[in-house]
Amino acid sequence: MRDVLTEKFTESFLAVVPIGIIVTILHFTLTPLPGLTLPVMLAGMVLLFLGMVLFSIGVEISMLPIGQHVGATLISSRSMPLIIGVLFVFGFVATMAEPDLSVFADQVASIPKLSLLAGISVGIGAFLVIAVLRVIFHWRLGHVLTIGYATAFIIAFFSRDYLAVAVDASAITTGPVTVPFLLAIGSGFAAVSHEKGSEEDNFGISAICSVGAIISVVILSMFFGSSAETSYGVQSFNELGSVADVVGMFTRSMGHSFLEVLNILAPILVVFLLFHFIKLRLSKRELGRIFVGLGYLLVGMTLFLAGVNSGFLPAATMLGEELGRLPTSWILIPISLVIGACVVLAEPTVYVLVHRVRDITSGTIPKAVLLAAMALGVGIAMSLSIMRIIYDISIWWILLPGYTLSLGLTFFAPGMFVGIGFDAGEVVTGAMSAAFVIPLAIGVASVIPGRNIVEDAFGIAGVLTMIPPTILQSVGLIYSHKLKRRKESLAERAEKEGRKV
Repeated sequence: MRDVLTEKFTESFLAVVPIGIIVTILHFTLTPLPGLTLPVMLAGMVLLFLGMVLFSIGVEISMLPIGQHVGATLISSRSMPLIIGVLFVFGFVATMAEPDLSVFADQVASIPKLSLLAGISVGIGAFLVIAVLRVIFHWRLGHVLTIGYATAFIIAFFSRDYLAVAVDASAITTGPVTVPFLLAIGSGFAAVSHEKGSEEDNFGISAICSVGAIISVVILSMFFGSSAETSYGVQSFNELGSVADVVGMFTRSMGHSFLEVLNILAPILVVFLLFHFIKLRLSKRELGRIFVGLGYLLVGMTLFLAGVNSGFLPAATMLGEELGRLPTSWILIPISLVIGACVVLAEPTVYVLVHRVRDITSGTIPKAVLLAAMALGVGIAMSLSIMRIIYDISIWWILLPGYTLSLGLTFFAPGMFVGIGFDAGEVVTGAMSAAFVIPLAIGVASVIPGRNIVEDAFGIAGVLTMIPPTILQSVGLIYSHKLKRRKESLAERAEKEGRKV
């Protein structure tokens, strides 16, 4: 337990602190934040950090085992109706429990929060079924993704204003609850569904599920008002005059967050217990461990949401407003480049992915090169998103060419790198995207005349997810080329020596 706690402390520290350092530097140089904004943000960061630690431990000892047990039990049942039904239900409840999605939904004022959460959860549940069927029936990942994204963009033409919100939702949805849970289910299926045990099928589950979020949001938007009528709101710190006011604000926020998290986790607990009594029949010890993990989840999510909603998110929005008011707006572009690079390098799961690629390629692609490529790529994506707000560029001009390129590469890159690349797109948009990156963009867009929050500020997380598939598939092409050259070299050497390879 001590090793797990140390690991989670380190991961959470790396995820939160770099952004705090950047904000502090900007506060004392370019954009002094008003009143108690900086102290309140730092207090929110402490809650955010503690919440992420407890939350991560809870995922490790509850959500992961649940996913593994569900996946193994379903595949052994050989019942397709049972597989489809249970996967949909668990995909739905896992998404509803995603804290990043809850933070995101609070920022989309034009669609009621419960409707948005439920709609996205339905999309994730449906596409989780498709993702697992791909593994069972050996469908090629590139084909599934191409059809899925083509369908999403075609539907989006009928609700163009909300494409930015939709791609952000797909990026935010696959977070610290859903990703481990979905991967645990997917790995169970992949391990027994192929005689050859193809490792490629361990990847791509999150990528396919994220398409469901895009389709869900653009369909939902057709039933609600135009984006031009929307508004947004963040908590103001102007009324905070003392430490007691700050403590009172966080206390109220924690009470509200606790009730919200309780409502989110209750359906997961009910569904799991039903599945346990009908199919799983776990031991009392293992069941108790899962209940302890759910307790960690409850406390961790409460602290996380309280820290984000009362401290981190409002401060990020105010920082965006101050940056947007700078007389030289172009300076936002290099600043956003640095922020984008820090967001990637601060995401712990990025390092897991980099180590995975290093193992697959036997060190052919150095870790430093891959990290630099990811940081530069996401930094450029962040800069493009801010540039889009400043110069009023439609998100279609960024997403269509970007996804055309990344989806086109799926037909040439090794299958392993297709799955890793698109899963990496979801990895780079973790807690900091929902809590800092999107609010920052909202703040910038809110002070530039003529900008619409839904159309211009949203979409930034979606653009960030678009870059890693292109980078990693290109890495895959380089790797396969080097591998081919190495084999040719060995063959030539063997031929000269008069022996067979």
